Amino acid sequence: MRQINFGLIFAFGLVMVFFTLENTAATTVHFLPGLQYTLPLAAVLLVASGVGAVSAWFFAAWSGMLNTVETLGKEEEMQAQQVRIEELETDLNRYRSTVETQLGLLPSAKVSTDGDQDSEIDQLDVSAS
Repeated sequence: MRQINFGLIFAFGLVMVFFTLENTAATTVHFLPGLQYTLPLAAVLLVASGVGAVSAWFFAAWSGMLNTVETLGKEEEMQAQQVRIEELETDLNRYRSTVETQLGLLPSAKVSTDGDQDSEIDQLDVSAS
């Protein structure tokens, strides 16, 4: 990847050198009323592209900072949700143990076999008809 980047940078630099050699005509640039400069066309284009590159770099840095802040906010929210989940699991386990304790205090019901349940269901169906 480094070789590709180096090759691209080298090619871009070579193109810029040839462009500069071919565009030496003087150009007047007016910034504000009364503020003007006369520079070769290649220099004006190089300065303009440099300002554009710096602006793009600032924009990328600003966007990266905003994404980082957003990610940190989401991480804090996720940690808060994780704490809430742990609290709810603790409550659920406490309620489960309470219910199991209360069920243990109830008088034990007659335990029937599967065959007894089937005959009871059949009797219910017959009586309902």
